[in-house]
Amino acid sequence: MRAETPEVQAAIAHCRWMIDVGSKSFSLAARIFAPETRTAAFLLYGWCRYCDDRVDQGADQRQDLDAAAQLCGIRERTRLALAGEAQTDPVFIAFRYLVQRYAIPDHYPTELLAGMAMDVQGQRYETLNELLLYCYRVAGTVGLMMTHVMGVSDEKALGHAADLGIAMQLTNIARDVIEDGGRGRTYLPLGWLDEAGIPRAEPTAPQHREKLARVVCRLLDEAEKYYRSGDRGLCYLAFRSACAVAAARAVYAEIGSLVRIRGAHAWDRRAFVPRGRKLISVSKGFLRVLGALHERFRRQWSPVPITSVWRHRETL
Repeated sequence: MRAETPEVQAAIAHCRWMIDVGSKSFSLAARIFAPETRTAAFLLYGWCRYCDDRVDQGADQRQDLDAAAQLCGIRERTRLALAGEAQTDPVFIAFRYLVQRYAIPDHYPTELLAGMAMDVQGQRYETLNELLLYCYRVAGTVGLMMTHVMGVSDEKALGHAADLGIAMQLTNIARDVIEDGGRGRTYLPLGWLDEAGIPRAEPTAPQHREKLARVVCRLLDEAEKYYRSGDRGLCYLAFRSACAVAAARAVYAEIGSLVRIRGAHAWDRRAFVPRGRKLISVSKGFLRVLGALHERFRRQWSPVPITSVWRHRETL
């Protein structure tokens, strides 16, 4: 990506630093992208991370008004960036450049911020479908924005991209269920807790850990369905983009596998993929793409304009 101005160059450097510090797993996968796509992915990550951190800081301090005020400010600055207004913060300079360069629809960042509002409001989810709407907003929309960055050969890829984001968010929830509980957040469907005999008021209490592990395995089963849908979208991406996405998918799925294997002890320490296993997971991602190489030889990849805006059924 050729930066048009020095301020955009500085914004790109800032976002690259953010991902190097904030997400080793995503940074590793992103390096597989072609250079221009990699830089754009850094810009998108920078905006997403900035928004998430600012809102979480207020919520973690139990300062709901501060969190709401932060979100209100982010919404306004995002609206101005989407409208092409000048920005001063490097993250929003980068974001404005990104949405203009790749024609990212306003709907996706707007929906992502709606998902963050659900956190600020302390929303809980009675059913799986309610939780899936949240996951679509905070993660499925990221996958959809990435389709504009990467390019696709068919708009059929949009639904698969959203599903992969949902799968990754479900994995995050499974990994962080105790940590989230300590922050007063419960993402597991409340109906599932009732069925398992876990009190809604104290789902993460130590005496419920065995039951909780079974509920989390049920959530990971749902995540697997969305991972499989995400896999079906790889064929619509350029080879390097497909490899990068498959690598990130493999690392996230490995986190879910660790949580599943550990059972009731899954949250004794944070589940993370050591570097050696991470490299193995990345290799699995490559193999997943190579498995369909014959199809790529048969049909030369060529990007098409993305004219559709993919919407979750609950937002239609």
